Amino acid sequence: MGLVYEEIDDKLARWLTDQPVFFVGTAPSGSDGHVNVSPKGMAGTFAVLGPSQVGYLDYFGSGAETIAHVRDNGRIVLMFCSFDKRCRIIRLHGRARVVQFNEPEYPQLRANFANTLEKGARSIILVDVTRVADSCGYSVPLMDFVGHRDVYEKHVEKVPEEKLTLQSALENNGSSIDGLTALR
Repeated sequence: MGLVYEEIDDKLARWLTDQPVFFVGTAPSGSDGHVNVSPKGMAGTFAVLGPSQVGYLDYFGSGAETIAHVRDNGRIVLMFCSFDKRCRIIRLHGRARVVQFNEPEYPQLRANFANTLEKGARSIILVDVTRVADSCGYSVPLMDFVGHRDVYEKHVEKVPEEKLTLQSALENNGSSIDGLTALR
């Protein structure tokens, strides 16, 4: 049977940051929009910032659904699964906000993350955690972690700086597939 925790303690924080992948779920307001689930996994891009706050680095990519949904209603859930011998799933439900790379708060928050790749970073998704829950994970398969991919790092090295500006981001990630404002 699953447990609900009051907060993220040090032991749980270590477990969360040790996981090589997590999933982010968001949805727009109303019943017509698309629900989005995004895998995240670049090493050092997730951080526990306090007993009830976490964040992750968000990089330029093919879409901006999470950003758009967070701006729309703030609802978010992060799910971490253990794929090794210990059966465990942790869900962090909360209210999120977007801190874009061009906002004054960004540099101070950015210092909390172990990943040093700055090129391509477009925002930090900051989550005030309102519910910390675990569940068994008995049906989650066992898998071996081989390593982190370096494809994004290699790709972004080749991208000219002018393609990573706010203007370029607005052209490519300015809105969601449902037409909600994402980057601004």
